[in-house]
Formats: sequence, C-alpha cells, structure tokens
Amino acid sequence: MIKGYHSDIMRMYEIIRDEESASLQKRRAEIEAKLPQVLELERAIGKLCVELSISSFKTIDNRDEYLKTLKDRITDLRMKKTELLVSGGYSPDYITLHYRCSKCKDTGYIGSSKCTCYKQKLVNLYYKDSELSDMLRKNNFDHFTLDFYSPRKLGDEPKSPRKNMEEILSKTMAYLKNFSEVDDNFLFYGNSGTGKTFLSHCIARELLDKGYFVVYRTAEELIQNLRRIRFENDETLETLLTDCDLLIIDDLGTEQINEFSKTELFNILNKKLLKRRKMLISTNYALKELVSIYSERITSRLLGNFNLCKFIGEDIRVNKNLDSIK
Repeated sequence: MIKGYHSDIMRMYEIIRDEESASLQKRRAEIEAKLPQVLELERAIGKLCVELSISSFKTIDNRDEYLKTLKDRITDLRMKKTELLVSGGYSPDYITLHYRCSKCKDTGYIGSSKCTCYKQKLVNLYYKDSELSDMLRKNNFDHFTLDFYSPRKLGDEPKSPRKNMEEILSKTMAYLKNFSEVDDNFLFYGNSGTGKTFLSHCIARELLDKGYFVVYRTAEELIQNLRRIRFENDETLETLLTDCDLLIIDDLGTEQINEFSKTELFNILNKKLLKRRKMLISTNYALKELVSIYSERITSRLLGNFNLCKFIGEDIRVNKNLDSIK
C-alpha cells in the first residue's frame, strides 16, 4: 500500500527468520547435549523419508506393501521421538522451526497476496513516530466517558446530549464490529467541543489495533496533500489516501475554501465512494451551512452517502478547563 515501506518490512521478516533460525540451533544444541537419541531418531526418520521419495519412482515388487512398511516405520519413529521429548519435559515441536506467523511462515506473503501480518507491520511502521500515534495514547475508548454529556435536554433538541451520545456510540460499536463487512461512511457534525474529534480518534485507535490501515488528516492537511498529488504527481500519497481502509477528515470547513479545494475534495470523495473505501468526516458546521459553503456535487455525496450523526451539548474542552481551575 505504501511503496516506500516495503523494503523496511521485508527486512523485518528477514530479521525474524534469522532470529528464529538461531533460536532453533540453540534448542537443537540443548537436545544434542541432553537427549541425543532424539536427534538420532530424527536422522533415521530423514533417511526413511528420502528412501520413501526415491521408491515412489522405482520398480519394486509388492510396491504398495513396501511403501506401507516404510510409512509405518516413519510413523513409529516419529512417535518415539515425540515420547522422548515429552518425557524429557519438552514440547513435541521443540526442535522444529517456529514461525511467528504460521499463515505466511514469516515471509509476509501467502502466494502472491500480502499476509495480514504484513499489513499490521505496515500500520505499526507508518504510525510509529507519527503525531497521531501520540494522540491515540490518550484519545481512545479507555478514556471515553459519557459523564461530560448532560442527561437534560437542551433547547429544541428532541433528546438529551447523553441519550444522543449513547445512540452515536451504539452505532459506532456496531460499525467497528462489522467493519470489514460494511461500506458505511460517517459524517459527524455539530458545535465545537462536543466530542467529534475525540470519537474519531477512538475509532482510529480501535481499527489500527485490529490491523486496519487508517489515515487521519485535518481538512487543511488533506487539501495540502491533494495539492502535492496534483502538482507533484505524488502517486504514493495518492494511493495512501485513496486505498486506505478508513480516511478520517477532521474539521471540514477549516481549510482554505476555493475552487481548487472544492474540486479536489469532490474528486477524493468520489474516488473513495466508487472504490467503496470508507470515510469518516467531522465538521463544526450545521448541514445547512455545508450546503451553502460547498458545491451541490460535494454536499449531495455527504448527505446521500454518509450516516449523519449530530453531536449536541456543551463545549467539553471548556468544561474540562473550568473543572481544572476550581
């Protein structure tokens, strides 16, 4: 997904294989010293396996019976080897190569397809020293609380901020649980300080921990990225934004809004919708304000292809600051 990291990830697999190979040699040396008959049995098994392979191409009298005898002897020796290891306090696979990923055998690939562990390494590498990585240490579901949302209704709102947040949270949890099976996009909108960015971070952390590739950009950062793609032909950055599992665009409306930003915003929204790649967008604007600011092409996609979640309540950041000085 990110070309520049492929060689780094392949090097990680090479190091893993070297470490596991060295660990195996130590285990075999230990068995050689304590239970040498185990390795003798292993060598005998190896010779019989070679004989079995060669015999498959030879003309032999009573061929089937002969091959069955060889297979029975191999099975018998393997059982003796296992019994010796277990009786000595070792696991049956103690002197076989261990893989940290049994699916790809620490190569990163299953056939021509990337293994899930490759994707997890990519996620870890990409976010290791990023600003988002620091934010997600604090902004995650472990620190999420409904205590900042009032149980009392405000103004003309049909439900209280707490009830509203409970419903949004329920939708979020269902989304995370079924993430690989749904194509849903979300638009978080509402007043500043009502928890839109915090919940976006919680979602990002949860998906990253599961191995999904999440890209987080403020609206201004996204436009800067799209400018690089357009004028510097940055294909790697384009792939990153277009093909990630979830693109989070925070604070839509804070970017410099002009014809270029409107055109490129529409293009990235349209590309991801066509490719069925998921998005989460947050904005402090009301829906009517979005319609007046952006083109009909953009707002029709935001209002027609996104689940709309209105955040209501008092400014949590302000309340936290007030509580800290009491």
